[in-house]
Amino acid sequence: MAQNATGVPLARCVRRVCAVVAIVVACASGAFDITGAGAAARAGHRGIDVVQIEGLFDAPNESLMLDAIEQANATGSTALIFQVKSQGAIGINVHRVIRAITSSQVPVIFWVGPSGADAKGATTLLLQAAHLAFISPNSGAGPANPVLLDDPGARTDREVSDELASLARQHDRDPQGARRLATERLGSQEASDVGATNGVRPTIGELIVRLDGKTVTTKAGDIKLSTAKVIGTGRDRRRQPNQVVRFNRLNLGGQLLHRLISPSIAYFLLIAGLALLVFEFYTASIGLAGLVGAVYAIGAFVGLSHLPFHWWALGLLFLSAFGYAIDVQAGGLGVWTVIATLSLAAGSFWLYGGDSQLRPPWWEFVIVGGGMVLFMLGAMTAMVRARFSTPTIGREGMIGQMGVAEVAVDPDGVILIRGARWRARTNRATPIAAGTEARVVAVEGLVLEVEPPDGGARDYRDSARHSKTET
Repeated sequence: MAQNATGVPLARCVRRVCAVVAIVVACASGAFDITGAGAAARAGHRGIDVVQIEGLFDAPNESLMLDAIEQANATGSTALIFQVKSQGAIGINVHRVIRAITSSQVPVIFWVGPSGADAKGATTLLLQAAHLAFISPNSGAGPANPVLLDDPGARTDREVSDELASLARQHDRDPQGARRLATERLGSQEASDVGATNGVRPTIGELIVRLDGKTVTTKAGDIKLSTAKVIGTGRDRRRQPNQVVRFNRLNLGGQLLHRLISPSIAYFLLIAGLALLVFEFYTASIGLAGLVGAVYAIGAFVGLSHLPFHWWALGLLFLSAFGYAIDVQAGGLGVWTVIATLSLAAGSFWLYGGDSQLRPPWWEFVIVGGGMVLFMLGAMTAMVRARFSTPTIGREGMIGQMGVAEVAVDPDGVILIRGARWRARTNRATPIAAGTEARVVAVEGLVLEVEPPDGGARDYRDSARHSKTET
């Protein structure tokens, strides 16, 4: 037998070389993976994605769900679990999400939790659209109608009931049990007993390990899930997930938009923004209050753009701020205070359309609306008195005093007298530029009537009034 220089038979060397070459080729082609990653992928251990959906099911949550389904299918995840806690949906296309779930090759699983959670409205339909559906103890699902809180009359109970039954039938759940979810809220155990869900699972961890061995039919066909492994022995023996579990939720931008779409937050930001803008108007400058008020107002309108609201009710809220501003300038209560208060109450109560669930609770109206009234009639009045008056000069003693226009008086502005700022008004025919002197000729409430040092011309309207008086 031929041998090489080391004394090893030449045939054996050839076989070893061939074996090495075969291993290299196999690794390159993916048929053999020395790292173990390929074996795990073939066994379905690509990771389990858990996506949290909380609060109103709105545009940010819809995008989160659609992106999660697309990403899970792109990476070939073992399973995609949606943890849902929602009181209803607004401004979304529920059938677009249902189509995404139906066409998913990765098993989509819904879990209503943690304990005390609900899935109402559109999320009840999505619960039935999922390949597997579970509810945690003390949680529930339904009613599914209204599907959208911003359009409560769009579908009848019968239409929603038929769709729930159809979706349940596709995933081997009881159609009759699913129909009850159209108009009823079923608790976790009752929903499981009537066949509307696949069971009760207390936690995400319990759900994942008990998915092990289940066969799920998706667009890709029947898939047998492998999600758990046994560790320990004896009393320490237990099951745990056999692959990485990735948790996902809205990013910061999505969370901000989601918060702004909340009816309560949008209402609060609107009222607070109006109050701060009025406050800034009386400071005769642009400061922190004005900037914060502008940010609040912008945030409120971003939220309102996704919510059903009545323009006339929004107008009443603006009218209320205007009315309070008038009586704040006058220095006391008047007819405009009554108008503003009534406008605030009516505008707040009827601000939102759609389902009554979108209307903020009564206590929020009391706190926010009452805060607006107290701020305008208490804090604002005190601020105006402190800013536009001085303790060393009585108002009657102001007549004849000289001051300097800090803000042009044309016909209204601000005048500085002995270090104190006052609201000022002059004749339209004799405007006073900023930085020039002016003389006080009369006092009306907290507003000073002023004119240039050399005297002011008489407005033809004043002349007409004096003529009528003399007649």
